[in-house]
Amino acid sequence: MRLAFLGPVGTYGEQAAQRLAALEGLEAVAFVPQQGIRAVIRALADGDCDLAVVPVENSVEGGVTSCLDALWEHPDLAVARALVLPIRHALVGTGPLDAISEVLSHPQALAQCSLWLGEHLPQALQLPTSSTAEAARLVRGSRFRGAIASLEAAAEHGLEVLAHPINDVPGNCTRFLLLRRGERSHRGPHASLAFSLHSNQPGALLESLGCFARQGLNMSRIESRPSKREMGEYIFFVDLELPEGAEPLDGAIADLSPLCEHLALFGAYPLTNLAAEERAD
Repeated sequence: MRLAFLGPVGTYGEQAAQRLAALEGLEAVAFVPQQGIRAVIRALADGDCDLAVVPVENSVEGGVTSCLDALWEHPDLAVARALVLPIRHALVGTGPLDAISEVLSHPQALAQCSLWLGEHLPQALQLPTSSTAEAARLVRGSRFRGAIASLEAAAEHGLEVLAHPINDVPGNCTRFLLLRRGERSHRGPHASLAFSLHSNQPGALLESLGCFARQGLNMSRIESRPSKREMGEYIFFVDLELPEGAEPLDGAIADLSPLCEHLALFGAYPLTNLAAEERAD
């Protein structure tokens, strides 16, 4: 069993992949790091891997647009399970904190620590990388470069922890999806779908959302993305909380379909919230 994740070794994506594999009861899993989210999904779509784990939403910075776009573009992929992982960023490196003039990390991590950086390293140049673990690898051996990464990445690359935690919001967390090829389930406590409407006219979106309300389905998220075809045309991504059984979801999809130019159900699936469990403890 080969599972693709956003690499290299030491990313939060690897942590999520290991957790999700355990939740699925998978054994003898080969974790295969990829360079970029689209590469993760392509490895699954092309059959190079059996499963893939991708970040879809952060509690501070919102949706991961490259993941949303890729799901829309690959109707052969399905969401099998979701995991909410607490994120605790650290500033890591090999030089002292007051010598850091460049900070490297994934753009989402830089944004999630912007207030801390503005207070403690206001003059430091912020440089984006493909992942937090890649940033940790790149700063190894430099006295003027630091990386925003996990404690696991610091240990993997032999770096010192200069400050921890440094994320601006203590409850920072990211939702990851476990993807597979094949049929998309209609049964589960959560579901994700996306749709585009036939026309852009007053009340069109309200009418479409009424399909969920009439079935008593609660939306836990709604987000729009440009269709990339013309200005003002959007795709709406929706997450739903479902009761037991497939009937309410099927009913909502049946009501919604005539209003849509395109409609894609990514799947119904279980969700494990480690951030909520952490707060409860």
